[in-house]
Amino acid sequence: MMRPRLSLMAASLALALAGCALGPDYQRPQAAIELPAAYAEGAQAPADSPALASQWWTLFGDAQLNQLVSQALAGSPDARSAAARIEEAEALLRQVDAALLPQVDLSATGAHTRYSQTTAVKTPNAASIRDSAKLNLATSFELDVWGKLRRSSEAAQAQFLGTRYAAETVYLSLAASVTQSYLSLRALDAQLALARDNLESQTQITRLTEKRQQGGIASALDVEQARSTLASYRSTAATLAQRRAVALSQLGLLVGQPGLQVAEGDLKGLPLPPEPPVGLPSSLLEARPDLRKAETDLIAANAKIGVAKAALFPGITLTGSFGRESKDLAQLFSAPSAIWSLGAGITQPIFEGGRLRARVEEVSAQQKQSLEAYRKAVQTAFREVNDALVTLHASAETEAAQQQTLDAARRTRDLTRLRHASGYAAYADVLAAERSSNEAAQTWLDRRQARLSASVDLFKALGGGWKDERPLAQR
Repeated sequence: MMRPRLSLMAASLALALAGCALGPDYQRPQAAIELPAAYAEGAQAPADSPALASQWWTLFGDAQLNQLVSQALAGSPDARSAAARIEEAEALLRQVDAALLPQVDLSATGAHTRYSQTTAVKTPNAASIRDSAKLNLATSFELDVWGKLRRSSEAAQAQFLGTRYAAETVYLSLAASVTQSYLSLRALDAQLALARDNLESQTQITRLTEKRQQGGIASALDVEQARSTLASYRSTAATLAQRRAVALSQLGLLVGQPGLQVAEGDLKGLPLPPEPPVGLPSSLLEARPDLRKAETDLIAANAKIGVAKAALFPGITLTGSFGRESKDLAQLFSAPSAIWSLGAGITQPIFEGGRLRARVEEVSAQQKQSLEAYRKAVQTAFREVNDALVTLHASAETEAAQQQTLDAARRTRDLTRLRHASGYAAYADVLAAERSSNEAAQTWLDRRQARLSASVDLFKALGGGWKDERPLAQR
């Protein structure tokens, strides 16, 4: 009697393994990635186009920046929270995949029971006090004939990957924020160094003007103008020092280290923005974690259609148990004490008011929304990279032009100082030249900071940096 039943179970299991999964198989939508081969700010992508580098901040060549970003990715609350979400998604995936395996339960019971001797129905020659022991191993398994469990696992796998990509997006944003904050700090250092240089120079000019007044060469007006300019430089230096302290505090918050201390830099220590290679291919967008997240959302929504369709078909469950039962513990493992059972069950929805079909329509509509969200994410990402490239090239041109303006203003300042020292120029001319030189220097710093910021925006838009894999002789 047992062999036919086992044969029936084997046939059912073979049917389940050979069963097809309902619902559409995922295919990447081609319309979502039909983009120009390269961006407007470059030539066509070369055959050996550069690959993305995950640690893009190292391209700035600043060891202090590299250390700060590494600390932020390892110890900031945002990074740790993202890592915890990955652990949560992985645990959920294991729960879903566990449904593909049989469930096995072990139970054991024992009892020492006294029965009434005055009931209407009485078992002859039965003792009033009896012992019983039972050891049972039971299993149940749902045959995945229609692919409901496999589609559920597919959706959970996509959601797990989506959580990882979401965490990578957090890491990318965190690295960009730390880099932007650090570069702003270094720009403030450069401005502060410039302000201190101007303060020292103006202090010497003020002392010289006071001596010239004592000798009857300079007027009281010249002295007051020099002192006024000196006080203005002191105020500027104090304001920049206060702004640097606030920027450093913000950087410490991003890194996860309150009270962070970073030594001051100078103009020479201001990082140089890396130049993107010509012809960045638009295919690099596929590495952006937010685009990967949008695609995994689409994959999960696609798999849920199969789950909903499988609910319309019969559900088949196999059950079985094997154990021992005896009134005497000593005989529990004897042959006559064996007990077992095999069974199968089938459940077919008959009437549910259209709820299951409505569920199929619901998840199908959700899949369409995910598809459009993916397409929009790809197009938005292309626009962000293109805009970042335009901004980066424009800021590089304005910085170069401002550098020429700064060089000319400094030469004019130096010549005016010499003419004033020789008595051929009025002090008002010196003040005007100093003012023009300082404004030109401040504008150049603003242009450099804008260029650095545009570089970070480009890295963030690309989802990473680029690897220069050319031979050293060609770089």
